[in-house]
Amino acid sequence: MHISRRTFVGTAVAGCIALTAPSMASTTGEKSMYGLIGKMRATPGQRDALIAILVEGVSSMPGCLSYVVAQDPKDPDAIWITEVWDSKESHKASLSLSSVQDAIARGRPLIAAFDEHHETVPVGGHGIGAAA
Repeated sequence: MHISRRTFVGTAVAGCIALTAPSMASTTGEKSMYGLIGKMRATPGQRDALIAILVEGVSSMPGCLSYVVAQDPKDPDAIWITEVWDSKESHKASLSLSSVQDAIARGRPLIAAFDEHHETVPVGGHGIGAAA
């Protein structure tokens, strides 16, 4: 299975990217946070190896407020990724980071499929603060 670089980065590192939707703004005209929730399936038996790649270096992504990788307890090959960014632009810029490009190269062979992806507009919560 061949997965494009853009598809892998968006899902694996940025959690199922959807760059075509318009940027959302709050009712006060302030820039909104940008969120992604995605599910991917590792090739059989490779979930832990893929998770290790996904969690490396996530603290060095400018604008990333939260990046959580979770195992699906009902599916031994499924992974859920939940992200919060200070803006959609920060998320898009992260795709050009060398650490992200490296994750693409190492993770691509371990991905069997991308199951779901959802864009969100986070408004606050524990650990992310309020929209700026």
